Amino acid sequence: MRTIRIGRSELTATRLAYGCWRLADVGEASGRAAAIAAYETGYTLFDHADIYGDAECESIFGRVLKEVSGMRDGIVIASKCGIRKPGTPHPDSPYRYDFSAEYIIESCEGSLRRLGVETIDIYQLHRPDYLCDPVEVAGAFEKLKAAGKVREFGVSNFGPSQVAMLQAACSMPLIVNQVEISLANLTCFDDGTLDHCLEKGITPLAWSPLGGGKLGDGPVQILGHQEAYETGKAVAELDAIGQARGVSRTVVAFAWLLRHPSGIAPIVGTTHPERIRESVKADGVELTRDEWYRLMVAARNRPLP
Repeated sequence: MRTIRIGRSELTATRLAYGCWRLADVGEASGRAAAIAAYETGYTLFDHADIYGDAECESIFGRVLKEVSGMRDGIVIASKCGIRKPGTPHPDSPYRYDFSAEYIIESCEGSLRRLGVETIDIYQLHRPDYLCDPVEVAGAFEKLKAAGKVREFGVSNFGPSQVAMLQAACSMPLIVNQVEISLANLTCFDDGTLDHCLEKGITPLAWSPLGGGKLGDGPVQILGHQEAYETGKAVAELDAIGQARGVSRTVVAFAWLLRHPSGIAPIVGTTHPERIRESVKADGVELTRDEWYRLMVAARNRPLP
């Protein structure tokens, strides 16, 4: 796969990333096999979060790093913090977001232990905390960077104004914004998120790039809000282009994201090794402007203005 520069950092990675959030769902052996398949296929950006699999996904990946010689030196590891599940640390604690400096540092150290590494390459805030104090967050970032525990920082699910607010307090650039982007969810094309990424040199990481599987030709594993996605017209157009190109609709759906000038990096989330390998074909498919807009119009379910 070809590589891209991540944000304005010195980090480079493959145009498609591998998402590790389901490694624990399929059991230890299958989770390890999926991570190894992604590495052997050539993926170099691996996406994590401290809440994935109740932290077990990071632990599984850490064991893979110990097993596969040289793997750590050839990849970029990203992880996220800031979501706290109910019942922690107190029985009556609610589900919430926590960007306190103490929690950011504590979470990072936990991820480092589970991954078995000294440094996380990209550390992100998972979902915007309504009580976020940007100066406090910046202080936590500075401590983690000075201690050599994190190389670069980013965010996830942030709107443009939220990124700007945090960046104004941070001395280091925020290099990624991980948001839901797909033919099933076009929000980022209209709310300024991708425009902001282009302006500031931030790499958009696309989670759920197949709309919970509704756009692909594999299993459907949707989140609650994705039940309402209407993808029939988009799927028909994906199939038409895929047949003409000799590739699957999954590959075309990824190629559609790769075509955007902001440098969207789709996060491939399947745990099936054959689908992990198939997905990289998208790196070799350059959609025409006509093909891209045919898909956009089909996904919108209405003509462009």
